[in-house]
Amino acid sequence: MKLFSFLVLFVGLISCAESQEKLPQDTYSDAYLIDVRTPQEFSQGSPDGAVNIPVDVIGQNENLLPTDKSEKIVVFCLSGGRSSHAQVILEEMGYTNVINGGTFKKVAEVIKKEKEQKTIKG
Repeated sequence: MKLFSFLVLFVGLISCAESQEKLPQDTYSDAYLIDVRTPQEFSQGSPDGAVNIPVDVIGQNENLLPTDKSEKIVVFCLSGGRSSHAQVILEEMGYTNVINGGTFKKVAEVIKKEKEQKTIKG
C-alpha cells in the first residue's frame, strides 16, 4: 500500500505541471472547491468557498462531497502533489469531473480573474 501511495504521489508530481498549464482554460468559480491541505494550513488562507478535506481522509468523508458524481470538483493544496493524489482517490470513488488545480494560490488567482472578467463583461 505504501508503494502504491508513493507511486500515485510521484506520478502526481510529474503530472502536476501539465495540470497547472491548463489552469487558465478551466473555470473554477462554478466548481466545488476542495482544499486537501491540513486544517492548520487551511486556517492560514484558502480561496473563498473552499471546503477543507485533508487528502488522508478524503475517501472517508463522502458526506462532505457532492452527491452528483459528475459535478465539477477542483482539488488543490500547497504544491500540487496532495491534490494529484486526491484527484486519483475521487476518480476511484466514481467522480468524473475532477480537476487538479495545483496550488491554492493558483486556484485563488484563477477565480479572481474569472470574477474580474465577469465584471468587465457586465
